[in-house]
Parts: sequence; structure tokens; C-alpha cells
Amino acid sequence: MQSMIPRSLRDSQRFTPHPLALLVRQCLGAGLAVAAVGAAAQSGATLDEVKVREQAEAIGGLQKTYHGGQFARGGDLGMLGKTDQMNVPFSTTNYTNELIQNQQALTVADVVMNDASVRTLQARGGYGDDFQVRGLTVSNTDVSVNGLFGLSPSTRMPLELIERVEVLKGPGALTNGVGPSGSVGGSINLVTKRAADTPITRLTTTYMGKAQFGAHVDVGRRFGEDNQWGVRANALVRNGEGNVDGGRQRADLAALGLDYAGGRLRWSLDAYATEGETRQFRPQTAFRAGITQMPAAPDNRTSIYPGANLTDDMRTLMSRVEYDLNDSTVVYGGVGYTHNTNEQNFPTAGLRVDSLGNFTVANGYYDAYNKTSSMDAGLRTKFQTGGIGHTVALSTNYLNQEIGYFYQLTSTYAPSNIYNPAPLPTITFPRGNPSKSSELEQHSVALADTLSFDSGRYLLTLGMRDQTIEQSAFNVNTGASSSYYKASAVTPLAGLVFKPTKNISVYTNYTAGLTRGGTAGPGTANAGETFAPQKSKQNEIGVKVDWGQLTTQAAIYQIKRPSAMTDPVTNRYSFGGEQRNRGLELTAYGEVQRGLRAMASASFNNAKLTRTAGGVNQGNDAAGVPDRTFNLGLDWDTPVQNLSVNGRVIHTSSMYADATNRLRVDSWTRLDLGARYATKVAGKPLVLRANLENVADKNYWVISNYVTVGAPRTLMLSAAVDF
Repeated sequence: MQSMIPRSLRDSQRFTPHPLALLVRQCLGAGLAVAAVGAAAQSGATLDEVKVREQAEAIGGLQKTYHGGQFARGGDLGMLGKTDQMNVPFSTTNYTNELIQNQQALTVADVVMNDASVRTLQARGGYGDDFQVRGLTVSNTDVSVNGLFGLSPSTRMPLELIERVEVLKGPGALTNGVGPSGSVGGSINLVTKRAADTPITRLTTTYMGKAQFGAHVDVGRRFGEDNQWGVRANALVRNGEGNVDGGRQRADLAALGLDYAGGRLRWSLDAYATEGETRQFRPQTAFRAGITQMPAAPDNRTSIYPGANLTDDMRTLMSRVEYDLNDSTVVYGGVGYTHNTNEQNFPTAGLRVDSLGNFTVANGYYDAYNKTSSMDAGLRTKFQTGGIGHTVALSTNYLNQEIGYFYQLTSTYAPSNIYNPAPLPTITFPRGNPSKSSELEQHSVALADTLSFDSGRYLLTLGMRDQTIEQSAFNVNTGASSSYYKASAVTPLAGLVFKPTKNISVYTNYTAGLTRGGTAGPGTANAGETFAPQKSKQNEIGVKVDWGQLTTQAAIYQIKRPSAMTDPVTNRYSFGGEQRNRGLELTAYGEVQRGLRAMASASFNNAKLTRTAGGVNQGNDAAGVPDRTFNLGLDWDTPVQNLSVNGRVIHTSSMYADATNRLRVDSWTRLDLGARYATKVAGKPLVLRANLENVADKNYWVISNYVTVGAPRTLMLSAAVDF
């Protein structure tokens, strides 16, 4: 059979076929062969867009989709299980695969940007995905997969194997435990695809940027006497020039999901492998201390570090099981393992960027790996005591992660400018082998009870988690231990939901997030003192209203996050510093009228440095946190049969780039437009999609601790046919 890969990719001399790419291509061919068989088994396809409907009641199941199909009614809240959002004292957003498809989202960042409370900290074409939720950083390494931490890539997760993207805003140490990076702004969980009762055999071909082509095959079947068994396979190849001039991006994915849905027993197995290569990736940089004038963002199609390359590779295996002991009690467990490696040219600035865009840069290698084992187990049971209902959850989890790296820079620093980048210094030394640099071990046990009063009108959730964090650091040259840390902390949760009517939920919560503590270093008055994991504490109150076709939410919150500092008077190291984020969130989504779907959100954030060493910068705005963010998205079925159009506006206000509040980053607004058309070709349902991101081709800075340039105007086209 003739290859589905475009000739320009097959004939490329710059990219040779990788083992995973060959496997993916074989899967593509196998998928088309299955398609021929599947076509005979399926009847009467319609012109309606074909999508995976509610999954079979496999392991964990799925919450039903909300009106309009872009959002789900609830999601997975860790030890509390799958819950309807109207019944939980938190602010959550749960995105469906339908939204992923119609926006042609490639990564998690593309999806979560639909919420004004969430911003991405790196642009498409950069190193990877990192996020900001409620003004606090959430690392990509803290994104969980099917509830387990540590199983997502260090760069970004392809969405071709993902069914749902679930976001919990605010600290979630009780519900989810602590991620390996200790993020406290919120939690993001990815739910992998399962075979639905309706068979699927879909081929999607894509085009993006200047000359990036791709093909994705998605095949799912259930079988057995009562459809107990399911298999879902996804394979992807994508390669070519994206949105950086002269750069090329390659992404390969092979994923297999198996599940068994018996009467009391449910089991699943996921195996997935990804490979990626980016030549001319969009790097991050930083500004020189003391400058007061922000340089304008450079051309968004160029790389300020010409020749910066990145490759990443991940292999993951995970399994989950659930068993109903009786009608009111379920026990569950999950285990996963991943091996992740990446190699990159690692340009590093000597003198950082000044107001005119000048800087100096060295070149080098930064190659790294991580090996992660992740496990959880628990029990959920329901019972009554008098007139009070109880849902008790007991949970334990464990994570072990080994990280290693090789890092070496050239001895020379070359002058350059962000508006006219110079070639990077030549690397004359060979790559080395990454050596173990750290080992992290985390384990916890948690207990929670959701009490139901007045026939569910009041829901009170109380719980606590005892978390232990143990970490060792090693000298990468000698292998000798350089530091050791072990400490524990208990995080509480108290949440109340009050339902004055069936469709209104008023809620409040007190919860916390955990971040690894530290050890006072040499030269401090308390050298060697070890600090327990630090608690970021949140108070929140909110209201949710389901109007039938439209849901609205409002929340007011305060998060206090401790930070390390050394007192200039006593010379004592402590976590006496503090950043306080106060905010208001407004959200609405659903089908405002037949054929018109909407999602709108606004976030107002006041992030302050409330305690600092010696009072320096105290009272200033926290760096990198915008005061206001707004989102508006519409998706409309036009009077032209089977033609839908959509648009999205994303606005981020100006913010300070430094704690001194002397350097201000301009605000930016981005407009995205799209359309899709459903038809038939040779009797097979076909959906054509076109999306144009950053329509006005705005140049703007994306900022965190570092800065990068936002992606340029990007055209994405796809054709999805079901067999």
C-alpha cells in the first residue's frame, strides 16, 4: 500500500526514519486495513460530525457531556472519585475530545488556554508546556495521567490519545496528592481514550504552519459476549516546518489502550510511546537586572538562538483496576512507569537581554532523563448514620523518580541581539552520558468523608493527607551524595456545598498545597536545619448555577504561598517569605441557543509580595502575574447545512517582569478563527476543519521566570474521515 506520508517528508534528508516512526507508519497501514473491515460492519453514516460518544462504563467511566458538547458535567477528583461539578466545593473545568478536535488542539496548553484563570508560560514551538493557574506556576511534570503523577512527558503530551482534559483550580494536595515539582496553583489531569460501544475507525490528515504535514489513525472496538473487552489504538506522524522560519518539528505517537468492563471488575492498560524532534525551537530568555524599559518582542517567526535543537523520547506503561466489593464499596489501584529522555542544544545567556535587545550567549548540551514509578490505591464506601449520608474515601499513593543530566557549555560567549540573532558558538566537545543527579520519593495516606445532610442539600467534605517527601541529590561527576532531605506534613481540607435549589450550588473551601521544604545552607545561623514541606493555603467561596443549557460560575479566592528567605539581620534561613494571591473568577459555558455554543471567562488577580527579606520589594506586585485576563469563544452552526464557524478572543493584561516593579510587560490580545464542514465522500462521513490562530499576527511576550515570544499567525487544516 502506498505510504500516507507526504513525499516531502519521506524524501527528507534532514530527518531519517526513527524506530517509533516506522512503528507508527505500520500502525497507520494496519488502521486502514481495519477500516476496510469496519466499513462493512457499520451502517448508515450521516452527515453529522462523527465523534466518540460516551465511553462504555469501563474503568472509572466518564462524566456526561454538558449541553454543546465542549465540556463535561464533572471529572476525576483523585481520591474523591468521579464527581459532578455541582456536588464539589471546588472550581473545576472539564474539556471534552469534541472541543479538542474542533479547535485542532495539539497540546494540553492549547486546551487549557480556553479558561481565563489559566495561562501558558511557553509558546507553541518552544521547549514544552508550563502553566499558570490563579497566578501560580503549574509545571508540566505535575500533569497527571489517569490520576497518576509523573507519567507525562517533560516537554508536552500529544492529545491524540486523550479523551478529557480536567482542570482543578487551586491547591489540591488532599484530593490528588503532591506532584513531583510541588505545583500549588492547580491540578491538570488527562484521561486517556477508551473504546466506546460505537466502533470507530478514523483517519485524520493535517497541515500546519508553512509545510508541516501529519496523519493520525484512531481505531476503537469493543468485543466479547457483552462488549466487556475494549481496545483503542492511536498512531500519529507529524513532520515539517511549523511556525519558526527554517525550523522543523517532528512528532510520532503510538498508543494502545485496553480495558475490561465486567459486572464488578473493571481493568485498564495503557501503553504509549512518543518521540519528538524540534529544530529551531522557540527558546526562553531573561532580561538584565536593572533595566527599566522593556524591549519590544522580536519577530515571532524567528528564533533568537539560531540552531537550538531538541529531541525527546518517552515510553510509558500504566494499569488501573477497580472492584466493587458490594453495591456501596469499591476498591481500586493503579500503577505506572515511564522512562523519559531528551537531548538539546542549550544556549545560555551570559549577559541577559538589555533594553535594546543585546545579550551574550554560550552554546552547549543539556541532556537529561527521568525514570518514574507511580502508584495509588484506595477504597470508597457509602453508608448512613441516622439521617446523615457518608461517602468515605481512604487513599494512599507513592512516587519514585530518578533524574539525571549532562550539562556543558562552550567557554566563549558570542554577542547577539534578539532582532538580529547571531549564530551560536560552535560546540567542539562531544556529548556526554547523563549521570544521576537526584532521586525523589514521595508517599502519603489520606482520609476524607463527604457528609450529606437534608437529602443532599448540604454536602460537607472533611479530610486530611499525611505526606512525606524524601529527596537525595548527587554530584553528577563523582556520584557522591551532596544533600539529603526528608520531612512530612499534614494537609487538611474542609469544603461545604449548599444547594438552595437543585440547579444552584453555593460552596466554600479551605484547602492547601504542598511544596518541598528546604535545608538551611552553610553560612546561615541555622545551617543544617531541615524544614517540613511548606503549605500554600487557600480560602475560597463561590456559586455555580446550571440554567439548563448554560452553566455560570463565580469564585472569590485567596492563596498564601510561603517562600524561602534569609533574614538580613539574624542571618537565619526560613520560609518566612510570602506571596498572597487574591482573585475573582467568572465563567460561563454551554449552548446559549440552539446551534450556538459559548464559553466566556474573566479573571481578576491581585498578587502581592506580602513578606520579603528585610522588607525589600514588600508590597509590590508579584512578577509575571497579570491583573486581568479575559476569554470569549463562540461556536455557531450557520444556516448553511453542516457548516459551523468559531472564534476565540484571548486577552492578557500588562504585568511586571520583575519583583522591583520597574519593568512592565505590555498587554496582548489574540484572535483565533475557525470553520468546519461535514459531508460525505464515497458514502463515508468526512469533516473538514480550518483554524487560524493569532489572526492579526501579533508579536507579544509570554512571561514566567523567563520570557519567550508568542507564536505567530498559524494556519491549521485537517480532514477526518470515518470508515
